[in-house]
Parts: sequence; C-alpha cells; structure tokens
Amino acid sequence: MRSEGILKKYGKLIDIPDYSVPLSLAEGDTPLIPVPKIVEKLGGGFELFVKFEGLNPTGSFKDRGMVAAVSEAVGKGSKTIICASTGNTAASAAAYATRAGIKAIVLIPEGKVARGKLAASAMYGAKIIQIDGSFDDALKLVREITEKFPISLVNSINPYRIEGQKSAAFEICDEIGKAPDMLCLPVGNAGNITAYHMGFEQYNKLKNTGIPTFLGVQAEGAAPLVIGKIVEKPETIATAIRIGNPARGKQALEVVQKTNGKIISVSDKEILDAQKILAGEGIWVEPASAAGFAGLIKELKAGLDLSDKKVVIVCTGHGLKDPDIVEIGMPTKVKPILSEVEKILF
Repeated sequence: MRSEGILKKYGKLIDIPDYSVPLSLAEGDTPLIPVPKIVEKLGGGFELFVKFEGLNPTGSFKDRGMVAAVSEAVGKGSKTIICASTGNTAASAAAYATRAGIKAIVLIPEGKVARGKLAASAMYGAKIIQIDGSFDDALKLVREITEKFPISLVNSINPYRIEGQKSAAFEICDEIGKAPDMLCLPVGNAGNITAYHMGFEQYNKLKNTGIPTFLGVQAEGAAPLVIGKIVEKPETIATAIRIGNPARGKQALEVVQKTNGKIISVSDKEILDAQKILAGEGIWVEPASAAGFAGLIKELKAGLDLSDKKVVIVCTGHGLKDPDIVEIGMPTKVKPILSEVEKILF
C-alpha cells in the first residue's frame, strides 16, 4: 500500500509544532534500487543502491521538507508562502500550497531554471517572478520580503524543511537494516546533506543503525564549499545545484568533518556521463541528481577502497525535470510499410 505521507509514517520523529495542519501528497517511500551491473563496471566488491527521490509527487526530494514546512505555515495561519528557487523548490512549494488552499510566490533567476520545473510551478498556480540575478540574489530578496510582510519563507533555511527531509535517512535504514557505509549526494544549498545527517543521527540513537561517511558533490562551476569562497556567478549544466552561496554551507562542512567524509567537485562532463550510466540501468535523473554518483566514480578512480561496503547514492530529481539537456536527434522516418521498417530494424 502506498505511503500516506511522511508526517503520518514517522509521526513524532519529525519535530514540527502541534499546531501544524498535516498535509500529504503521499510523499516518501521512494525506492532504494540495487544496481549490481554498475558495480561490476566500477570494479566490483561492494554493494550500491540508488535512493531515487525523483519518484516523489512533484518529481524531487523537496516534497519531504515542503510538506512539513507548509503544514507548519498553514497551522500558524499563513495565507501565503514564498521561496527562492532554481526550480524544484518552486514546484514543490506550489504543489503543497495549492493542496492546502493557500498562495505560493516563487522567485527564480531568469534563464536559469529548467523548463519542466517552471511548467510545474505554473500548473500548480504559483505566482512566478523572474529576477535579473542569481539564486542567491533571489534568496536575499525573499528573506527581506518575509521580514516586511506576513508571508512564510519555505526555503531550506526553514527548520521544518530539514525535519521533513531527514525522513529519507529513516527509509534507507528501514530498508537495509542499518545506515550504509557511505552516502553520496549532490550539494547545492546544502539543506539535504544537513537533513540526512540529522536523520541518521536520530535513528542511530534510537536503533543503533550507525552513521555513514558523507560524500557531498558540487559542480565545478558552483563549488563554493570546495574552493572556500562564495561564487558570485555560478555556472553549471546542473541547474538544481547552481548555487554560489549555500544557506547551510557551514552545516554541510560540519557533517563531512563529523563523518570523516568530504565535499568534492565534478565537471559538467562527469555529471552527464554519470547520468547516462544511470539511464542505462533504467534510472533517468536530472543532471544535478547524477552529481553524487559522478563524485563516487571520481573517488573510485582516485583509489577509494569500498571493499565489502554498502553505498547509497541519492538521486534527488527525475530526468523529466530537465529534459531539454538530452540530445535526442531526429528519429529515422520511413513509410508505414513492413518492408521499409524491416530495412532499419537490424
């Protein structure tokens, strides 16, 4: 039976106020997919799983945190929510806002949001405002707006977003019986890496499931946590992590330090190569979602030993989020005659 949502499934493990009005789009319960053929290509000797968050209701992991944030906002009487977004947050905020019967306003950097994500936000009825600037500029603006007007901010700086997102860590432990030895995931605004660590720590205290080593991965053109300074004009094909000043960057660095992990960067080519490998196993993810896997490949090539380890790569969004990146080419055209089709079958 399909999940009735993370707030019902995990109850008091998700710390949101009692006044919250629980919502659900049946988010969570995303599959943990074993990929043994990929392991063979990478040299073998370990187990690898894909946590495919692209199968959440709006196609990304954002739904886990958004259901908690919007539930809290509705409970305290908010009639409008607002966020800055590179696309996925906007789509999720718009969906849960319309589900709750309130308004959503999203600020996006002009020309920097994949069409699929923009279309979703529009279909869900959000008021979309494009700014001539970066995501970081948009986030600064929404912070100023919520200080001036009675509007709830639902970016990952909202603590209830992190509370919801940590549920993915619970699901991983529930499925494999413990935490994996390593968790690899993309890092953009750094809320997700913070949330996963929180979830693993909480479950470890309750059930002694352990805490994985974290490998956070940024795109080379948007890697402030790798180079140690803000990137004023981040650029990468991986639009979801095109962020130059992560709101939870400090917490992300603390996570990798605590878990003996690291944050690295990968090129756009490495991201697209990883995306194609996953697609070859039937798992189509948006470019940013392949960053964690690209980072794992890079570390293995550099000599990382994963013998007898369990590794989970988090794929945060579905490939349909950013289909324009795929080079399809023109399909072969023939007349509707069997003999003509047979000529090109083999």
